[in-house]
Amino acid sequence: MKIAILKEGGEETRVAAIPETVKKLSALGARIAVEKGAGEQAGIRDSDFAEAGAALGDRAGVLDGAEAILCVQGPEPDALQGAAKGALLIGALDPLRRSDAVTGYAEAGIEALAMEWMPRITRAQSMDILSSQSNLAGYKAVIDAAAAYGRAFPMMMTAAGTVSPARVFIMGVGVAGLQAIATAKRLGAQVSATDVRSATKEQIRSLGGKPIFVEEEEGIEGEGEGGYAGETSEAYKKAQAELVSSHISKQDVVITTALIPGRPAPRLISDAQVASMRPGSVIVDLAAEAGGNVEGIEAGSTTVRHGVQLITPIQPARSLAADASALFSRNLANFLTAFWDKDAGRVVLPDDDEIVAGIRLTQDGRKVHERLQSA
Repeated sequence: MKIAILKEGGEETRVAAIPETVKKLSALGARIAVEKGAGEQAGIRDSDFAEAGAALGDRAGVLDGAEAILCVQGPEPDALQGAAKGALLIGALDPLRRSDAVTGYAEAGIEALAMEWMPRITRAQSMDILSSQSNLAGYKAVIDAAAAYGRAFPMMMTAAGTVSPARVFIMGVGVAGLQAIATAKRLGAQVSATDVRSATKEQIRSLGGKPIFVEEEEGIEGEGEGGYAGETSEAYKKAQAELVSSHISKQDVVITTALIPGRPAPRLISDAQVASMRPGSVIVDLAAEAGGNVEGIEAGSTTVRHGVQLITPIQPARSLAADASALFSRNLANFLTAFWDKDAGRVVLPDDDEIVAGIRLTQDGRKVHERLQSA
């Protein structure tokens, strides 16, 4: 089986394979072809790929006869010409916002597999690109906030007086939020956090943070399918807004991470709440690409409103290209390894497998995922 690794376009710095995963896939019996320059922004030279056993070439040569194509961001369908009929396209394909591209994959006979729709089940944990990239995003959010904040994070006892610790508030305690809590604590900040899922209280405490939760609205867990956060009631939203308003005005840094799969990001912070923070404070909105948790933000910008810096990164893991590529490529390699058939010498995807059903978008010239039937 020939596996092609493409060079990403636009502002993408990551690559879908590293020499380690090239060796791992080659050991299975796959032939690996890497587009020249694919790893240069992640600090990987073409010679590194060649030493690992990959063949280097231009896009046409790499795609020629490829039965699987690994990518970070889904390429346009016309950029995949030359691949074998029925070839697997494996990566972050953004199916709901790129429905035209998914239609193009189907028409081209490509079997598209959206790794960001990986089910949140135990055996799929090592394949979960959202978790691996969100982990880095949570870390980077704190580092960016610390760089933008005009004061120190830890408490300092000096002969000239005491420097108080920064107060950091994390909103949304998924993978990114948990890493943000841990990173802010390591930097010496006073950390608090909140989430609609009451089960996260102990996770927050275990990392040294203070849970900030609505207590008077009983029975509202905010737990969605597959471990994701879900929608909450209007009563909860009102109580949460009141709690946040009283808490946020006392914070120096706020990091928001709340996302609901397939829907716009929930609004957590209003313009009035931004205005309640003291000048020089910082907000990092990790949900900016999905519409943002903060009212009136523009994704991919750094602005100042009411004296508060608003940082709204797009794909923050890109700024940690080497580590992000390593984790992403291992996720893909783990997926391929799990479904590798030694006798056939290729990946075999059973139709009745929960993972396959969760990520398969197109097959035999059709859109097959239930979430795409109306897209």
